[in-house]
Amino acid sequence: MSTTATSSPPRRGGLDGYFHITERGSTVGREVRGGIVTFFTMAYIVVLNPLIIGTQADSTGGFLGGGDVGRAITLVAAGTALVAGVMTIVMGVYANFPIALATGLGLNAFVAFGIAKLPQMTWADAMGLVVLEGIVITVLVLTGFRTAVLRAVPAQLKTAISVGIGLFITLIGLVDSGLVRRPTVPSGQGGFTPNPSGPPLEFAVGGFLSGWPLLVFVVGLAAIVGMIALKVKGAILWGVLGATVLAVVVEAVFHVGSSTNAKGELVNPAGWGLGVPKLPSTWVDTPDFGLLGHFNLLGSFSKIGVVAAVLLVFTLMLADFFDTMGTMVAIGSEAGLLDEDGNPPQYQRILLVDSLAAVAGGAGSVSSNTAYIESASGVGEGARTGLASVVTGVLFLLTTFLAPVVGVVPYEAATPALVVVGFLMMQQVKEIDWDDLEIAVPAFLAIVLMPFSYSITVGIGAGFLAFVFLKVVRGKAAQIHALMWVVAGLFVVYFAIDPIKTVLGVA
Repeated sequence: MSTTATSSPPRRGGLDGYFHITERGSTVGREVRGGIVTFFTMAYIVVLNPLIIGTQADSTGGFLGGGDVGRAITLVAAGTALVAGVMTIVMGVYANFPIALATGLGLNAFVAFGIAKLPQMTWADAMGLVVLEGIVITVLVLTGFRTAVLRAVPAQLKTAISVGIGLFITLIGLVDSGLVRRPTVPSGQGGFTPNPSGPPLEFAVGGFLSGWPLLVFVVGLAAIVGMIALKVKGAILWGVLGATVLAVVVEAVFHVGSSTNAKGELVNPAGWGLGVPKLPSTWVDTPDFGLLGHFNLLGSFSKIGVVAAVLLVFTLMLADFFDTMGTMVAIGSEAGLLDEDGNPPQYQRILLVDSLAAVAGGAGSVSSNTAYIESASGVGEGARTGLASVVTGVLFLLTTFLAPVVGVVPYEAATPALVVVGFLMMQQVKEIDWDDLEIAVPAFLAIVLMPFSYSITVGIGAGFLAFVFLKVVRGKAAQIHALMWVVAGLFVVYFAIDPIKTVLGVA
């Protein structure tokens, strides 16, 4: 018996075979670099989340963990890194997609200021609502509803979502670096307050580059762009690390200091945005996971009533639902992993892990965890598989012991990566048919409202509603997918949530 050659590729084992690294045009080295870059780009959440929810008391005056502010901050930092690490590893191993998860910004602020401070509410009650929201989304994934909505969205509208997210993360990078900021005036008490008569945003400090931190950002951005132009491997990673070294040296020589005081008040516009880049006195710290399991699943229903609790869960759910969809599509597009319908591979698994991450975030008392658009920085470095997510997740787990080291990387050193990736994602705008108003106007609204409203959900909602509206106006209602009608109705409720609360008599 003779044998004949076949055209099928040889079966690969190990990491390559499991993660399909070669099949997706990547290498183990690229995946590792991509995972490291993603981590450094989003590691700020370990510092920022404690400052948002760890410093706030609930309506009873209690802090997370039942102690004082200092203990709450320590507990939240450890829990934030733990949940992010575990769920990001699960995303990599189970869904094989280069996307990392952590506590969602915006969602955590809503939990802290919009839920925990309601009359009689405690932190345990608030986190119980987060767990409920995650359970609801998980059910929607398992029943196929969430994936059906994804398939119902027109491909060009998905492209617009990717472009909008690109502009959104660019603005995040510019604002967090301080290159773009709200104009301020001296308060007369040694600090600064927003200038009510000034424009919404201005360039740097008073329209001029001022301070060493901005120089670090500019140098980091120029270095990354230059290395990309020269096709240097690991450009984004080397740029972030180099800018961090420069920041440490600048701080050691010039003692710039933080831009804010202990109360979070702006006192030095030319200072560092978040964390002063200096070598820590302690490199390793023992984590305390005492927040795990501190939630009351149904406690809020007796405190604020069933209707109010349901509306809060709905608000959390809708933001989480569409933020992840947009992030997933945007990263899949940047990685070149979308199919002909504009969907990433194994998106059912991606959505399931993301939904469970919301549950895990509430159960860990660190707020809902969700997919991070900063993962696009790792994709820009070459990541194409879940191995990159495993690397990012492992680094988050190490952070539970090495939190002081993470604090060395300032905003100004990490944010150039976001601006560069925003540019890369913006290039997709040419795929939109700007001559077709039925897609051009919804695409435009989705693109501009994401950065201008600082919300992915708002941009997606406006785009969806405009798409349905224009189809109806042009007499093409029959062309609208049934689920787009459902989603449009949900967004009407989302945007009108406050009037609805007023009508229902809910505070």
